[in-house]
Amino acid sequence: MVDTVLRKPLIGRKARPVIETALADTRVVLIAGPRQAGKTTLARQFSGSDRAYVTLDDAGALNAAKTDPVGFIRGLNRAVIDEVQRAPELILAIKESVDREDAPGRFLLTGSANLATVPAIADSLAGRMAVVPLLPFAQSELRSTPGRLLDRLFAGEEPETGDGTVFGDDLLETVLRGGYPEVLRRATPARRVAWLEDYVALILDRDVRDIANIDQLDRLPRLLDVLAEHAGQLVNHSSFGAALGLSSVTAQKYVAILERLFLVRTLTPWSNNRLSRLIKTPKLHFLDTGLLASLREEEADVLRENRTRFGALLESFVVSELLKLASWSERRLSFSHYRTKDKDEVDVVIEDRRGRIVGIEVKASATVKADDFRGLRQLQEAVGDRFVRGLVLHDHDRVTPFGEKLHAAPLSILWTM
Repeated sequence: MVDTVLRKPLIGRKARPVIETALADTRVVLIAGPRQAGKTTLARQFSGSDRAYVTLDDAGALNAAKTDPVGFIRGLNRAVIDEVQRAPELILAIKESVDREDAPGRFLLTGSANLATVPAIADSLAGRMAVVPLLPFAQSELRSTPGRLLDRLFAGEEPETGDGTVFGDDLLETVLRGGYPEVLRRATPARRVAWLEDYVALILDRDVRDIANIDQLDRLPRLLDVLAEHAGQLVNHSSFGAALGLSSVTAQKYVAILERLFLVRTLTPWSNNRLSRLIKTPKLHFLDTGLLASLREEEADVLRENRTRFGALLESFVVSELLKLASWSERRLSFSHYRTKDKDEVDVVIEDRRGRIVGIEVKASATVKADDFRGLRQLQEAVGDRFVRGLVLHDHDRVTPFGEKLHAAPLSILWTM
């Protein structure tokens, strides 16, 4: 199925209508996501005679932007500026320009670093900029399906299977491929791994320098390898740092940089006053499982036999797909995880602005037992009527009820609903 889809000349991005809407009423729009996720391809669709395209990957443009940011922006009425994090000096010049001429859609920016997390930049463009996340391809984009799972769950619908159900070896291959466009064009695992290795080297060498001052840049590749082995586990900066001879504080700083570059994502712990035995430690995930599998040197034959190692990949895959679904939903959703000191857990807790909750637990096995819902039942009891749905997503092709608002469901409902 995936190979058939990939022969299409251009895969539609769910973010496009979100960007169109933002450009119609907001002065500055930022497409934020990892390098090589497809930001440039998408942004160029909005350039033309009335909106110039400029990339700061071009040495001449970058030099001009850094040397005279005000003059650089003054020469642009409406523009697409690609990889804007390479010249953060432009941000204040853009603010000055859009304050003087406040028409919507003035600037469409792309950034391979999460500029919205930088206080100076966020404050400068507060009220003037909309941020649209763009991660590597979601399965619903690759398969041309609606991708409305979260909206439908919060609307009260029960999970259901549909066309495009994937399980077994097909699910394993889907997880191992990930979503980077360049990886999906490569036919063999060896070619995919070669590209991903070059990709990581480029980001850790050049992109890190654009956003941070790091004394021990050579430690970052090793740190990324350490984090890959801890994917799906609680964050322990002391342990990460000890493996590399770094202090806990330095390790925490470096992990935050990798998060700003959209390589990893930490989920904050969910909290509730009614429960006193909750773990208050974030959980670590990778935003692309093709990259995660490459760093862990995972192979399909080994993962078929070792479901524990596949489980770590699968959980990050689910988190990534859920974040992608949320990025084009009209609902404002927050993500966290639930874990008690007794090790009862819910892998992903999704909460809307009304405080309503959907809980997701991920299992690599085809069989689900009542005990697999223990964490979800605790969460359901803690929040009462605010509990919308609890799902155990697993390697299967059918939906099975396990109680009121509780179901086991195929992983593929992430794109079939």
